Amino acid sequence: MHLDLLKDSFLTILEPTNLMLVILGLLVGIFLGALPGIGSSMAIVLALPFTYFLDVVPAIALLATIYVGSAYGGSITAILFNTPGTPEAVATTFDGYPMTQKGQSKKALGLAISASAFGGIFAVLIMMFLSPVLSQLAFKIHSSEYFALALLGMTVISSLGTNNKVKAIASGLLGIFISTVGIDPLTATDRFTFNTIELMNGIDYIPIMIGAFALGEVFSQLTAKDPHNIENTSTKSTGVFKIKEFFVYKWAAAKSAVIGTLIGILPGTGGAIASFVSYGVTMKTDKNPAEFGKGKPEGVVAPETANNAAAAGSMIPTLILGIPGSATTAVILAALVLQGVQPGPQLLSDQPILLYAILLAMLFASIMTFIAGRAGIQIFSLLLKAPYSIIATFIIMLSLIGAYATNNDLLNIWIMLLFGVVGYLMKVYNFSIASLILGIVLGPLMETSLRRHLLLNNGDYFSLLHSPITVVILLISVLVIVVPIITNKIQTKP
Repeated sequence: MHLDLLKDSFLTILEPTNLMLVILGLLVGIFLGALPGIGSSMAIVLALPFTYFLDVVPAIALLATIYVGSAYGGSITAILFNTPGTPEAVATTFDGYPMTQKGQSKKALGLAISASAFGGIFAVLIMMFLSPVLSQLAFKIHSSEYFALALLGMTVISSLGTNNKVKAIASGLLGIFISTVGIDPLTATDRFTFNTIELMNGIDYIPIMIGAFALGEVFSQLTAKDPHNIENTSTKSTGVFKIKEFFVYKWAAAKSAVIGTLIGILPGTGGAIASFVSYGVTMKTDKNPAEFGKGKPEGVVAPETANNAAAAGSMIPTLILGIPGSATTAVILAALVLQGVQPGPQLLSDQPILLYAILLAMLFASIMTFIAGRAGIQIFSLLLKAPYSIIATFIIMLSLIGAYATNNDLLNIWIMLLFGVVGYLMKVYNFSIASLILGIVLGPLMETSLRRHLLLNNGDYFSLLHSPITVVILLISVLVIVVPIITNKIQTKP
């Protein structure tokens, strides 16, 4: 990285108009990210028309900082109300909401904002110095590596949301089955559509996520026998979050930042997959994995660090390779084309300032996310003092809007309502909603990657072992399953 180039990019971002757009993008991103179903890609789509009147640097800086803001914003409602604002925040609910139920909402919010800022800053700095090297690494990742990565994320499926491993696995398998509905991605034949046109494109997991988590929690609270629980008196949070509390979990943050950055640079992955994988790795390598899902702080730090690191990481394949790293960066890629910029390897030579200006904008946004989020902890926590009847009405209203806004289809509202009931019943009968969503999110990546690899290798499963990267990831997957089992047996011996 040339220092003069970095200096010019820095001065470009510090121009008043650009700096104002960075701040505006951050605030808009946090707000829209907190709304269930909107998500980072929808937030950027809504902002896209406003970039038509801007030059390329301020236009892309605005969209990139909206991305950063929404990556954090989704965690607010995930922690407070078990209602993830974005798919990236689903994993944050696993321990964030239990912390709120234990009266630790301020700590959970503080850890989320600290982890978000750390993940974003870490990834941006890595991108600045190693972007050419990492872009070449992305070229070396093929179907077998994607399959191994998805399998690594799946290793956590039996440990999420319930103490009954059989029910957790059953929930995950149901999620994988749901992900297969629609047109087969390789053969273009329809699967489990029952000749219904509406199911040809599959079942969007966003209304499922909103229904199972948000409405399922609302139904559970409103039917609870304990009136104190309904009035939310158990979620009163005391104390003030101190930044030194975050450094207690520095190793979980460090691991997740690396995982998030590496997954972010892989085209077609994104923050949701990064958050699930980092959560799984952190849980399986922790000394007390049984505490996850019950309000363990590392369970908030890991996914929040990873999904924000992935947001920055995904900009590298988008800008340098011209291949979107996620659905969100696909919209940013379209914005670049509309601005007359052709993403790809020539970008570093044709418009070198653009890449570093965007990364610096994301760096500033990550720093300001911490400042804005830290100031907002007290305000966000006040929402818990409202009667739950008001909170429930607010959640239901946002859920209806979010489900419909996914693709402006009334069918998504019915899907959300159906999975609201399913989510409630799963809570009643101790099945795992988290495992269900994990199966839906990672199922398509695992299935498509494995089948594509086998097609290219004449159905030879042993060909998976020809790639050193795949072997390493598969070995890690085996270790995160086997090591805790062996450790538990050693500890239980008299």
